[in-house]
Amino acid sequence: MDNPARAPISKTMKLVSDLIIVGGGLNGPALALAAAQGGLSSTVIDALALDTRKDPKFDGRSYALALASQRLLSAIGLWDGLADDAQPMLEIKVTDGRAGEGPSPFFMHFDHAEIEEGPMGYLVEDRYLRYVFLDAMDANPLITLRHNETVVAQDTSPLGAVVTLASGETLRGRVLIGSDGRRSGTAERAKIKRTGWGYGQTALVCAISHEKPHNGIAHQFFMPSGPLAILPLTGNRSSIVWSETEVKAKRIHALPDAKYLDALRPAFGDFLGGIKLAGQRFTYPLNLTIANNFIAERLALIGDAAHGVHPIAGQGLNAGLRDVAALVEVMTLAQRRGEDIGSPLVLERYQQWRRFDTATLAIATDTFNRLFSNDNPILRMGRDLGMGLVNSVPSLRRTFIREAAGLTGDLPKLMTGRQL
Repeated sequence: MDNPARAPISKTMKLVSDLIIVGGGLNGPALALAAAQGGLSSTVIDALALDTRKDPKFDGRSYALALASQRLLSAIGLWDGLADDAQPMLEIKVTDGRAGEGPSPFFMHFDHAEIEEGPMGYLVEDRYLRYVFLDAMDANPLITLRHNETVVAQDTSPLGAVVTLASGETLRGRVLIGSDGRRSGTAERAKIKRTGWGYGQTALVCAISHEKPHNGIAHQFFMPSGPLAILPLTGNRSSIVWSETEVKAKRIHALPDAKYLDALRPAFGDFLGGIKLAGQRFTYPLNLTIANNFIAERLALIGDAAHGVHPIAGQGLNAGLRDVAALVEVMTLAQRRGEDIGSPLVLERYQQWRRFDTATLAIATDTFNRLFSNDNPILRMGRDLGMGLVNSVPSLRRTFIREAAGLTGDLPKLMTGRQL
């Protein structure tokens, strides 16, 4: 690399840990905990302060964990601490229409009873995930947490990977992991280019409380400006991910809470009775961004640093956890065979494993968003007929259910609930 601030790597520089993980959100900690099961040590560098990570207030954010992701969390010993705060997702209802006019008569309805494995997934609030990750990492002697620190330079060589922190400290590991989001500094410093585009949409994200029970049913309502996802949380609450055009989203987000709810109601409907906000409101610009390479010398990217997709299918975190499971399996097996876990051959196995699945997910989410986020009458007729066909054929329904549950494809062991 050409950054003059980088710390050169030498044989005399002390090895801090096997993995230097940049990013303390969810995928980075999951990787550290999974790697520790295989005997690999990690240093996790988190730009946020510990008090911020431990903030108990519900901030409106939650995640739809596919069944396979729940199995991973169980395999690394976290699920017992999450189960009481997780809402099983028992059904998914997908409809198409316009706000205020109700859905079209064509729909898709997926029921977990059509598969043998149980719920398709679970909805878990961000704060509960953060708690269990922090507690588990703090208790693990193979994991070192560095809060309120940022990486300003990095260097890699056959000798390992070194990062320089804003504080001036340098850390050396065997492999550098970028888990630092869609604008990954790790990828940028490694000169890994990205492919992608914006959708001209913004996600309005919040949580609401409602009068009637949701019965564990998730709803996806496709409207011309973008989809509205209503995802069941514990109690009479739901998480909202509402995609709108950038201009309209900006206008809605600027409204006071009462007016914000007034704007939501025509799309939301009254099937859950009266609604109120439960927590803060957020906005996120929607885009597709895929790293052209998931690996470089002594470096691997996971999660949004590798692939950021549209939330239309709720697969962002699930795809990241698949990265975690695949990378840990590749490195752990390599370690047991006496291989260098950071060698090009080992890291290439990870990239090959995840490349096709990631490309498929990106194409699917991009296609669905373009197909449904419009009011073209011909496309509306085609997609409605398509939904009706899927809903009427049990084998197709079962295929979609298993896909939503994360049970398809070449699954790493952790995604099946097995430890390495």
